[in-house]
Amino acid sequence: MFRLASMLYALVATAIAGSAVIAVLAAGMVTVPAIVGAAAIGAVIAAPASWLIARKLYQN
Repeated sequence: MFRLASMLYALVATAIAGSAVIAVLAAGMVTVPAIVGAAAIGAVIAAPASWLIARKLYQN
């Protein structure tokens, strides 16, 4: 299951971090720390999300 979660992480992290960066830019925060922070938070949130998705896929 770890291999599947690792592969999913590449997709999920890109989607979540990209969405977070777009949200920060849409809010008008165009500083580098805000953009990098949003991307980092998205990458951190993607780890448990990809693990949950992999677990759901294995259960079925």
